[in-house]
Amino acid sequence: MNKISSRLVLPRNTVLARFDVLEYRLCLTINQTSRREVVRCFFAGISRLGDGVFWYVLLAMLVIQGPAEQLAAAQMAATALVGVVIYKLLKGSLVRERPFIAHRDIQCGCPPLDRYSFPSGHTLQAVLFTTLALAWFPALAPVLLPFTVLVALSRVVLGLHYPTDVVCGALIGYGLAQASLAWWPALA
Repeated sequence: MNKISSRLVLPRNTVLARFDVLEYRLCLTINQTSRREVVRCFFAGISRLGDGVFWYVLLAMLVIQGPAEQLAAAQMAATALVGVVIYKLLKGSLVRERPFIAHRDIQCGCPPLDRYSFPSGHTLQAVLFTTLALAWFPALAPVLLPFTVLVALSRVVLGLHYPTDVVCGALIGYGLAQASLAWWPALA
């Protein structure tokens, strides 16, 4: 190995440690916005809607519309159940502590639904539902896209997740939605 390439390769723990510090700083910076009560209350409300209420209302509205909408709702519900299983398996095996537990200076803006942080189930489900809903009903984009972004952001603002928890949750949700769209025969 020559001198140039040996300088470029850092030990794994050094690279991860540097990344952890950068992520912690980003998490802290975003979380500090929640020290303003209006910000904390707004994002706590968004987060609570993202617990499922928003998605249950969407499903209910689709079910009462007609056969095509019922098929869309069935696809969303079935794919969301797969998402719940995957996220629970990952959380249970990876056991990453939430930022407000691991770092004293990160404040918890609202109580978490479970103990661990990785991945963000709220973000996973928001991206999953939004991707599927927009495949069926693109006109919902002005409502669903901003809501999904706010749900994802709320998780870091409230000190419940690191940015990578949110990004990975979004990737898993998007991947599951795309797999569902490829598999589900009605949209093909």
